[in-house]
This record gives sequence, C-alpha cells and structure tokens, in this order.
Amino acid sequence: MLMLKKEYSKNKPVCKVTFSLSEEALEGATTVKVLGDFNGWSWENGATLKRAGSEYKASIELETGRHYEFRYYVDQNYWITDPAADGYTPTQFGTHNAIVALEPFVAATAPAKAPAKKPAAPKAATPAKAATPVAKAAAPKKAAAKPAAPKAKTADTKPAKSDKPKSGGKKA
Repeated sequence: MLMLKKEYSKNKPVCKVTFSLSEEALEGATTVKVLGDFNGWSWENGATLKRAGSEYKASIELETGRHYEFRYYVDQNYWITDPAADGYTPTQFGTHNAIVALEPFVAATAPAKAPAKKPAAPKAATPAKAATPVAKAAAPKKAAAKPAAPKAKTADTKPAKSDKPKSGGKKA
C-alpha cells in the first residue's frame, strides 16, 4: 500500500510529508528512495525509505503553498509512481510523476482568535432567545385590538340605518 501523510507546522511555513510503501510493493528491494523536484531528482540527495513494521517510510519537510513532483526509485533500477498521490503530471519519458500538493501556511495565531469569539457568541445568543418569546406574546395582544375596531364600524353602520328612516320620507 502506498500512502502520503501530511503534518503542517503551526509555527513555520513547512509541512512534514511522510512517504510510505508497503513491503509487498517492494518485493525484495534493498534500497528505495524518494526523488523529486524538492531534491533535484538526485539519488544521493534522495530520502531513503526505512522499514517501520510492514511498511517502508521516509519523511521530508517541504515548504507549504506549493506542489512537488516525485517518484520512488527502487535499487536504482525502476520507478514506482505513488497511486495515493494528490495528482499526476505527464513526463517527457511517457510516464507520470506523482504530485504532493501542500496548502499555504496559516499562522497559529488565527485559531487563537476563534475561541475568543465562540464563548462570547453563546452568551449573547441566550438572552436574545429569551427576549424573542416575550415579543411574540405581545403580538397576540395587538391582534385582540383589531377585533375592537370592527365593532366601531358596526356602530357606524347603525347610524347609516338611521338614515333609512329619512328614506321613509318617501312615505310622506
């Protein structure tokens, strides 16, 4: 099994990337190194994968905010492209290099500001919720005032009936 693991630094713009290959993927290889544009594709500068249980691993600190091309070079004989990479790019040799993409650096001070906002928000939200039912209770009282208005209109209608006796003048 092939895998990339990323651990971003909280204090500086680097990410510790751990490259790994399963024992089965190597099938008797003696030396496996990670080569890429981060080490000039140089066997001498490549990070050697070391056995850790049933896997071989190597870690490299890389600058954040970039993407890097890489491959595994086995016994200076053949290449393995990581199937769990973040992406792939074609090469001039008719193969593909794996890509590890690293997010930009985010200072550790930004998360420290966020917790300060969280405690303040629930305190402000609790009184606001309590005030809302009181406002809703006041609304039905306004609705009760509206039925009183039609009664006044009914009273206005009654004087209109008193106008009918004037039409009684037709009797005269």
